[in-house]
Amino acid sequence: MSVHVQLILFTCLASYVASFHGQGIYENIKNDNVVEQEAVISNVAFKIKPKYSKVSSPLQFTNQQKPKGDRYEIYKPNWDDLDKRPLPKWYDEAKIGIFVHWGVFSVPSFRSEWFWWDWQGAKYNNTVEYMKKNYRPGFTYADFAPKFTAEFFNADQWADIFNTSGARYVVFTSKHHEGYTNWPSNYSFNWNSMAVGPKRDIVGELSTALRKRNLHVGMYHSLFEWFHPLYLQDKENKFRTQQFVKSKTLPELYELVNTYKPDVVWSDGDWEALDTYWNSTEFIAWLYNYSPVKDTVVTNDRWGSGVMCKHGGYFTCMDRYNPGKLQTRKWENAMTIDSQSWGYRRNANLSDYLSIEQLIETIVETISCGGNILVNVGPSHDGVIKPIFQERLSQMGEWLKVNGEAIYSSVPWKFQNDTVTPKVWYTAHITDTVKTVYAILLCWPEKDTLFLGAPTPSKDTTVQMLGSDISFQWTKGASSGMLIQIPLIPHNQMPCKWAWTFKISNLLNS
Repeated sequence: MSVHVQLILFTCLASYVASFHGQGIYENIKNDNVVEQEAVISNVAFKIKPKYSKVSSPLQFTNQQKPKGDRYEIYKPNWDDLDKRPLPKWYDEAKIGIFVHWGVFSVPSFRSEWFWWDWQGAKYNNTVEYMKKNYRPGFTYADFAPKFTAEFFNADQWADIFNTSGARYVVFTSKHHEGYTNWPSNYSFNWNSMAVGPKRDIVGELSTALRKRNLHVGMYHSLFEWFHPLYLQDKENKFRTQQFVKSKTLPELYELVNTYKPDVVWSDGDWEALDTYWNSTEFIAWLYNYSPVKDTVVTNDRWGSGVMCKHGGYFTCMDRYNPGKLQTRKWENAMTIDSQSWGYRRNANLSDYLSIEQLIETIVETISCGGNILVNVGPSHDGVIKPIFQERLSQMGEWLKVNGEAIYSSVPWKFQNDTVTPKVWYTAHITDTVKTVYAILLCWPEKDTLFLGAPTPSKDTTVQMLGSDISFQWTKGASSGMLIQIPLIPHNQMPCKWAWTFKISNLLNS
């Protein structure tokens, strides 16, 4: 390296240190009409030269030619048109997904994945004090990145854990609000998993391993970044400018879809700006019409302020959304095994983790009301899925092996839960030739009978318990419903340890 170059780098670094305000990663980014930006990430000076300085159409990012003919697109870039697109069949049939939150926030692993914001945005006292007590003065969030080592990350091992859980799809954090990308993005220079930290394409490795096991691959992507100066500038301009969207968000999204071809695009970080700022409908129209996953991809509802629970491929409505009643649109319950955080926490207590009984109850209630469930785990910075998460996922898979018939490809029945007996939820398989209702008991009956108020039996009705060969007799209720006789079953002959499913066929009201 020449003396001249060394002097330039030293000058940049000195300027960075002198002007430090806590963000570090973005401190010296300058808006230059998004043609050239200078930045320092992890104390390295470099030039950012985005490939695209202006965006008028999402097709500019795709290297794909617009289809010939009079038709511009099947789905126009407006919500009325986009909301008409049928949900790809695989998603509703899958029912069970795994959510994975992993990033630089997994290094401090304190409080939650919102650590950086808690520390230098909201400045929560306990987070600020934690940093003062445990890290040197001048320590920046960027200094955590080299410690995001992932030395124990094994994509095949993770995929095996998820496959054993009974999940049918996995949604992985390609980028959270911190801006760090878990793939070597051309739009996140020196703030990605190939440049700093693992030095690996995490998204690529995991996607390959999941597909080997026939699991659908989904990508979580945060539209905004807490401290990116171009985003903050747009925000200061009341989002009348789109420098951040056009130089960062959209290029990343097109790159992510074209490179890894996810079946789920799980958007987040949208709430501060309208969907028109994010160019959401334009991107989704491209996704549905021209992308390499146009026939299989599903999207959620987090695409701009006021959009959630109103527009999108399916609704999430809020974190841990579980309405407890049938909804008019397909929805998903994105929830956590650690009840307090999405990312891994070293300071978690055992009581913070859901028991398997609580997890199964949430699954059953969600599926009965027509939702999918996305069960979140947070690996540690070194790539380990901790035993408590592995145990819950293994238990979930054990339960689904017995009771999966009542879950996968099921539809909501006319009753979601029983009208008389509590803790009983229903699902169904209804076709022209098959009319089967499943009553899922969260609690085993204390007596030798089980009364179900919702079903109306016929003379041909049969009752079986999934995973058991035992015959169950029943009688019709005095005015309605049915009374199932429960024989004495030795504990070692029970088909599963938690939540039992009665398969009821040939009902009059199926």
